[in-house]
Amino acid sequence: MPRTPSLLLLLVLAGCSFTPDYQRPAAPIPAAWPAPGKVGVPQGFPSVTGETALAAGWRSYFPDSRLQVLIAAALEHNRDLRIAVARVDEARALAGIARADRFPTLDLAAQRSASLTPADLSGTGRQLNSQRYDVNLGVAAFELDFWGRVRGLDDAARASYLASDFAHRAFRLTLIADVANAYLSLLELGERLDLARSTLKSRDETRMLVTRRRDVGLAGDLDYLQADGAFQNARAEVASLARAQAAVENALRLLVGDAPAFAEGGKLALPGLIAELTLTVPAGLPSELLLMRPDVLAAEQKLIAANANIGAARAAFLPKILLTATLGTASRGLGGLFNAGSGAWSFNPVLRLPLFDSGRTEGNVDLAEVRKIIAVAEYEKAIQQAFREVADLLAARGSLSEQLQAQVANVSAQSLRLKIVEARYKAGVSSHLELLDAQREHFAAQQSALAVRRQLLSTAASFYKALGSVTESAD
Repeated sequence: MPRTPSLLLLLVLAGCSFTPDYQRPAAPIPAAWPAPGKVGVPQGFPSVTGETALAAGWRSYFPDSRLQVLIAAALEHNRDLRIAVARVDEARALAGIARADRFPTLDLAAQRSASLTPADLSGTGRQLNSQRYDVNLGVAAFELDFWGRVRGLDDAARASYLASDFAHRAFRLTLIADVANAYLSLLELGERLDLARSTLKSRDETRMLVTRRRDVGLAGDLDYLQADGAFQNARAEVASLARAQAAVENALRLLVGDAPAFAEGGKLALPGLIAELTLTVPAGLPSELLLMRPDVLAAEQKLIAANANIGAARAAFLPKILLTATLGTASRGLGGLFNAGSGAWSFNPVLRLPLFDSGRTEGNVDLAEVRKIIAVAEYEKAIQQAFREVADLLAARGSLSEQLQAQVANVSAQSLRLKIVEARYKAGVSSHLELLDAQREHFAAQQSALAVRRQLLSTAASFYKALGSVTESAD
């Protein structure tokens, strides 16, 4: 009976958990995103409900067939994505190793041992020659996890695996958005390059016209120099845009990761049709959906792992019980291994109680607790960063919509101005400098309108990443 209280105390402690109860930190963000200003939404940007966005995958979100080909190729061939997938497999394997520690390891061992003892060392004064054969089924140093130390390590490894999986999903969303943005940039540069080449041709015609007018005394050298300068500026703009287009094409090639998405000769088979491209932007979604973003979920799983590691570190203060046991047969001769009476077994329980380790165990607990504080801050920061991304995109969408309307109106105004100035110049009413200003303003307005439209389309592509957990499906 005196052993009963000790046994009860042991059972009570065995049922205790030294891992703190996990509670998800409150999201340090408002319940809703800032309301954008009331501005018109240009054609190609219909608002959809949250329910519609929930059902959309990347193929539905990006309806352009050429872009779909590029995204599919990137998901198949991108090397960074392959690394991310391999990281998930690595974390899964580590989690499997950690879980295996919760169960005993059963080994089958067969051995032969032989020894020769000299006569002067034997108790009989005669040389002793002995040998032994053993076949055993055994468990070596299995820890009875009374305090949850091994379970805590298992939970931490599993959470780390889930964090890697969510990180892989987050990278996949980023890759899709990066391909879409590179595609849009390539279309924009194609349109701008076509416009610059058309302007270069027009400037060359104007230069030739000024040359003829100078030959007949209707224009001076200053007019010619102005026309030639405008031509050379247009020529430089064409070269600059061509270089930028090549750089974006190379970046897109790196994202896609393989040649099949490209046409023969190494050039993308993508006509410049940015004016016809449309993307759908989700609207009316609550900010709490950010908690389901893969990068936020990855940060939360890291927090869960840090929480589990605290329990494992605390359990190290308590006794550790290790079991080693074997069951088998033994004999002096190989032929007698399985004869009657050859059975053998051993059972070796070990109790280890840490007494003094210069503060190592206490330091491990402090380290685990500090890492949890860091994980909480990183989780909250991930949520705040996600909120900022969406808020910035909402603000950009509103302002860019208004800016695009203004740029389109400016292009119309500059086009009309250019026609009037050209007519006045041919009639000899306006100077060449006035014509040059009108051409320059018209070209700049067209270029700016294309750039703003691409930026507006890019906000839609970036929304896929920012709310990827909502828009992503099994596509």
